[in-house]
Amino acid sequence: MIALSRFDRYLVRLIIVPLLASLVIAAMLLLLDRMLRLFDFVMNEGGPVSVVWRMLGNLLPEYLSLGIPIGVMMGILLAFRKLATTSELDALRAVGISYNRLLRVPMLFATVFALINFGIVGFLQPVSRYAYENLRFELRSGALGASIKVGEFASLGKGMTLRVEESKRQGADLRGLFVRAAGKDGQVLAVTAARGTFLSTDDPDVILLRLKNGTLVHAPAGGGVPRVLSFDQHDLPVNLPTMTNFRQRGEGNLERTLPELGRTLLDSSASPEVRRDASATFNRRLVQCVVMFTLPFLAVALGVPPKRSTSALGVFLSIIMLVTFHKVTEYGERMGSLGRIDPALAQWVPFLGFTALALWLYRTLAYVPGGQPIGALDRWSGKITAALSGLVGKLLRRDDVRDNALSAG
Repeated sequence: MIALSRFDRYLVRLIIVPLLASLVIAAMLLLLDRMLRLFDFVMNEGGPVSVVWRMLGNLLPEYLSLGIPIGVMMGILLAFRKLATTSELDALRAVGISYNRLLRVPMLFATVFALINFGIVGFLQPVSRYAYENLRFELRSGALGASIKVGEFASLGKGMTLRVEESKRQGADLRGLFVRAAGKDGQVLAVTAARGTFLSTDDPDVILLRLKNGTLVHAPAGGGVPRVLSFDQHDLPVNLPTMTNFRQRGEGNLERTLPELGRTLLDSSASPEVRRDASATFNRRLVQCVVMFTLPFLAVALGVPPKRSTSALGVFLSIIMLVTFHKVTEYGERMGSLGRIDPALAQWVPFLGFTALALWLYRTLAYVPGGQPIGALDRWSGKITAALSGLVGKLLRRDDVRDNALSAG
């Protein structure tokens, strides 16, 4: 900030607020749909609600890889749009400040956030993805303290089944219990009880199910006569199932960092399919970082509306173009992994096309006298909007005439 001029610092203030706001909004919108699905998944697995926020936190780096470019694009675009609509841009151009000079601060933002995005997609995102899959595994295996679902049969270790009719005090007071336990020697134990609760023991692998006011039926092996007895209280030990350890990180390219993907590419012992799959992911992550330096040219070109116009068409087009580019590279990564197209070409050809379009729009604005990159689109948009407004106005006036005629008799 010390090396920047007063105008540069002013431009920083114009950019930083919409940049951070757009980044937060984009990340929240991307997380919203996944949050609803995660709530449904966690509830179905009977896990604690708090795990949803941990899973969303691990997914945040994945969504920031798209949210950061959107934030940088919107921050620069809205700042230059404000300069243009308040005639500040005309004053700056009149005193000899070129568009290339105005790009100094936007390129500084692009450099900073390109480095941040490189750290996210190259190192943080693979680790957080692995942590997310680990949470899913622990949730399904019951390691997160999954609760017993009321009205359903739940398996408690080998050969033991439990069903609960009602649960109170967050599972501390169970009502209407049915337990069936089958031993290795063929004996079967069936128990019904009015109430029950789980108690801890000195052994971390064993818990105690204390049953009250129930009936026990013991069927011996070999088809003997069952024995039936009633009890006021009966303690039933429950052996907790052994939790298997989660796999090591690195199963799939989503969990590999950029250096790990680079080592796979250079590994001559790896199969061609593995190296091709790693190449597709490696090139896409590089493109996600390098494209940050293209965004200032596109944002400036679309942020300056045509003369005597306050249209926000450039804002709409910028989002459409950036999201389309993101989806094209995502599709190219899948096709490159399948071997239908060269993994490098699937990423760098769309990138070169996107960059060429952004530079052409910027050149039209900065070097062509009176050039307006989206002038024709803005005029067509204005005509279509005026036509639709006129049509709606005619329909409303026609309805008003009909209502007046009916009220007059």
